[in-house]
Amino acid sequence: MALFPAFAGLGDAPNSGSARKELDWLSNPSFCVGAITSLSQQPEEAAALVSEGSPLTRSPLKSEPSDESDANRKPKQTSRKKKKEKKKKRKHHHKKTKRKRGQASSSGSEPDSEPEEDKTSRSTGDSRKESEKPSQEGNAAADIGHRFVWLEDVQALTGETFRTDKKPDPANWEYKSLYRGDIARYKRKGDSCLGINPKKQCISWEGAAAGKKPSHKHVERYFTKKSVGLMNVDGVAVGSKTEPPSSEPISFIPVKGLDDVVPPVMTWLNPLGIYDQSTTQWLQGQGPPEQESKQPDSQTDRERVLLKAKVEEFNRRVRENPHDIQLWMAFVAFQDEVVRSPGLYALEEGEQEKRKRSVKLVLEKQLAILERAIESNQSSVELKLARLKLCAEFWEPSALLKEWQKLIFVHPNSTALWQKYLLFCQSQFSTFTVSKIHGLYGKCLSTLSAVQDGSILSHPALPGTEEAVFALFLQHCHFLRQAGHSEKAISLFQAMVDFTFFKPDSVKDLPTRGQVEFFEPFWDSGEPRAGEKGARGWRAWMHQQERGGWVVISPDDDDDEPEDEDQEISNKSLPRWQIWLAAERSRDQRHWRPWRPDKTKKQTEEDCEDPERQVLFDDIAQSLIQLSSRDLQFQLVAAFLQFLGVPSGLSPPASCLYLAMDEDSIFDNGLHDEKPLTFLNLCFSGVSCVGRSDPLGCRRWTRGHNREGEEFIRNIFHLVMPLFSGQERSQLCFSWLQYEMAKVIWCLHTKNKKRLKSQGKNCKKLAKNLLKEPENRNNFCLWKQYAHLEWLLGNTEDARKVFDTALSLAGSGEPRGCELWELGRLYAGLELELELSPAARGAATARAVHILTRLTENGPYTPYSGPVLAVHVLKARKAYEHALQDCWGQSCGSGPAPADACHRLTGPLQCFMLFQYLTVGIDAAVRLYEQACAKLRGSVSPGGCGPDEPGCAQRPGRGLEAVTLTHTSLLRFHARVSVCPVAPLRQVLSDALRWYPGNQVLWRAYVQIQSRSHAASKTRRFFDAITRSAKPLEPWLFAIEAEKLRKRLVETVQRVGGREVHATIPETGLTHRIKALFENALRSDNGSQCPLLWRMYLNFLVSLGNKERSKGVFYKALQNCPWAKALYLDAVGHFPEEMQEVLDLMTEKELRVRLPMEELELLLED
Repeated sequence: MALFPAFAGLGDAPNSGSARKELDWLSNPSFCVGAITSLSQQPEEAAALVSEGSPLTRSPLKSEPSDESDANRKPKQTSRKKKKEKKKKRKHHHKKTKRKRGQASSSGSEPDSEPEEDKTSRSTGDSRKESEKPSQEGNAAADIGHRFVWLEDVQALTGETFRTDKKPDPANWEYKSLYRGDIARYKRKGDSCLGINPKKQCISWEGAAAGKKPSHKHVERYFTKKSVGLMNVDGVAVGSKTEPPSSEPISFIPVKGLDDVVPPVMTWLNPLGIYDQSTTQWLQGQGPPEQESKQPDSQTDRERVLLKAKVEEFNRRVRENPHDIQLWMAFVAFQDEVVRSPGLYALEEGEQEKRKRSVKLVLEKQLAILERAIESNQSSVELKLARLKLCAEFWEPSALLKEWQKLIFVHPNSTALWQKYLLFCQSQFSTFTVSKIHGLYGKCLSTLSAVQDGSILSHPALPGTEEAVFALFLQHCHFLRQAGHSEKAISLFQAMVDFTFFKPDSVKDLPTRGQVEFFEPFWDSGEPRAGEKGARGWRAWMHQQERGGWVVISPDDDDDEPEDEDQEISNKSLPRWQIWLAAERSRDQRHWRPWRPDKTKKQTEEDCEDPERQVLFDDIAQSLIQLSSRDLQFQLVAAFLQFLGVPSGLSPPASCLYLAMDEDSIFDNGLHDEKPLTFLNLCFSGVSCVGRSDPLGCRRWTRGHNREGEEFIRNIFHLVMPLFSGQERSQLCFSWLQYEMAKVIWCLHTKNKKRLKSQGKNCKKLAKNLLKEPENRNNFCLWKQYAHLEWLLGNTEDARKVFDTALSLAGSGEPRGCELWELGRLYAGLELELELSPAARGAATARAVHILTRLTENGPYTPYSGPVLAVHVLKARKAYEHALQDCWGQSCGSGPAPADACHRLTGPLQCFMLFQYLTVGIDAAVRLYEQACAKLRGSVSPGGCGPDEPGCAQRPGRGLEAVTLTHTSLLRFHARVSVCPVAPLRQVLSDALRWYPGNQVLWRAYVQIQSRSHAASKTRRFFDAITRSAKPLEPWLFAIEAEKLRKRLVETVQRVGGREVHATIPETGLTHRIKALFENALRSDNGSQCPLLWRMYLNFLVSLGNKERSKGVFYKALQNCPWAKALYLDAVGHFPEEMQEVLDLMTEKELRVRLPMEELELLLED
């Protein structure tokens, strides 16, 4: 018999003498057909025995010949049956348990039960022998193969008789014993093993696993996660061959591909003709034709080929350019597309779906690519940061922290790395404490200062280090403010003012560390610091010390009057948590300045009731930095004023803007709705000032501080204003006057006439004093603010006189500056807003046209005396057009646009748009805006520039943004005075927000317009598109606010008089939509560490009444923002029963608790 039937005929071929000898190995002369027949029946007989129920724990070692006579066999069987019956009588009260076959093979033999099992199997075998005696006598050889014969039944025992145990018991030789107590019994859980390296070693467990119970799968509904995931699967194009239609009916459905199959040809490699073409080619060592392999059969194959080509292209490019960082990062981002693609690396049918949803697979691929990239670019911080970001999904926080520390040690001069490292440590709840993070900030700033000085020779300073260090300093101050340690933050600013502006000349050449050592005696001397009365500065103190010290002058008696502090506990009948919250917020508002002993009152450090209000030099020493740039020095003062609540126009840097954002003032329109053309934008950007910890929902108006706080701010202005001149000094004066005006606006809204009178009087006095200074007499910004103040107070005629006086100061023949254009536009806007009252219509428009016309004339300005002639209107239009052409020729030429040219363009363009609206109509203003956008956007990239970037106010993007704000304000005003569609305004706002997604004023206007519409589909699609493409967090915040406004509108319609009524506007799942928006926003890059977003989410869930989920969100918020004290205060208000737990948590994390519970108990007892 031939081993291979395909080659059976080769041996019978004629003239094959030598060939037959070579092919003898193909035949097997010892093969017997009868043996294979009997052997094939043996498993069937064994299976039959098992199915009959005979337990076969052990097999006998030997088998006997089957030719034994029946006479010799019967006595044996009789004696065996008697023994079996006796044993049954002795143990008739015991119940027999049958062992399963799998237990016998896995747990080994059990000698205690072996005789009974053997007897049972023998009796079963005897009964089978009697029924099969005729066939057994005829064929002895076959009988051996399919029957079990016991050793004691054999008469003629031969030496060669044996039996091989097909399923031996390994426990016999593993444990060297047959006693079942010596065999270890265990259940294996999992496939791993202790003591091995899972990356390099693995264990293959043999044996079949335990059969699992069949799982009863429920029918998946359309809304389940699995069914929704099917919607994301890319569809496969279904197509067929284009065949001409035939008129004849088809009697069968043809199977594709059978017509093209060529019948195989019988060859030497395929003698039977049973191999197809691909198998024949494989036997020949060949592959398929090249053209055939390159032609994909379906849409999926074509996508697979294209994707594979992209992968090969990336591999080739990174191999040729291993030092291209951006290429490596693009390759990492490309892995998401690879895994989402259908079946490039899939091994079986459903594998691609599993891999599509496997985030871990994507991360492992990206991590492997980044490790390859880092091998070629050892000094790349960007690649290492990306690697650490991926490792956060795999590693434990402790291991991740060690990697961060190693990376910081290797790159101590990288400011971006320090910023990420601080954010990582700051958001680790398990290891977070305020003192630890405060020390990390100090270490960061001192290390970067040493790098900047050149003290660390191994690592030079990178470009932009000074600006980045200043941003980290501001981030440090806001961290301390949010944690409740306002005194340390104020002390840092005070020390930086002295350290920057009043540094003695003798220490300027020393490194930062040496300067800090000389600064310590001044800080500990008790000398007044910045913001305190009598502050002279570090330089003056050191000069006086060299001469012998200061002469102590006794203070005035008027200054000794203590301020009447508000009573902390006004109503003791309130719940304890309300009393504590009110007292805590009151102390936050009053005690934000560091406490210092008053030497005139003979106070010492022991007289301080709260020792934490004292700030030692060690608390601020490491955080002092040097600022050599004049621009950064002015930003330091502006940031200090903004920190105190003065609207200086400087927002926190982009790196820490959303970390510092903790209040919902960004949604407060203020005067933006009442006066769309002349509203006062204070630009707080959602960042709370020091001393404010109000709950969400309180309107943010600049109410000012207490008497000591106001005096502190005045002292700051008096100290720093002499340090600057020109535009910087003018901006400081403008900020001071705007701060006082903001308090007047707050009095107007609260209708507090008594305080309004005093506040207005103080504000006018300040404006007059500032304008009396020689440097400010021609300052149009101050004139504009003073006139606006008079207008707000209701003194319209006095305000017009101030405006006319300021415009007459411009002179004739001089070029109009941007400040003068702003002054004229505000004057015309205030006059035009009088149109909102029916009594002043007509005359207000004529006055506004007069103002805008006189701005273009070279002669001196004359007050309004009557309507403007048409000739003067035409001349003014021509003058505006020539002015714009000159500016466009400079800003939109072939070369790069000068920043000052674009800035000069903003003023006349805004006035011309208002002029065209008044003289021609809204369509003319819209055409002018579109023309300006077409010219200016050619050199501006989408997104504009953030408010934190240096020099951003002079960039073309900021000028275009200001023009856009003017145009939207004009459209909103037009919608109020006339009947017009809202679609043009909505379109302008949509286009503007695509360019400036971080502009809060534009978002407020857009949300207000869309909240009046009942169709929310367009708004939702717009928000979805913006949030997908824009990085700022404002689109998410305002999308949530828009949905909340819609929900509030629906609830107002559904509830009348506190009762449920018929729903005319269905809710359509607004609650779930808002929750989804919150969750998606928190998953964004900036959202997870934004305290404002967490506060809004917590407040919304509490408003729904779901306290259990609200608590979960609160603790989840602490995992990401453990430093935000406002979150803890909100939790006390939302969950009063958890008050003690929250206070203990604040104490553990070292957040500032100004009123401990023990002190509250004493106050309540008194």
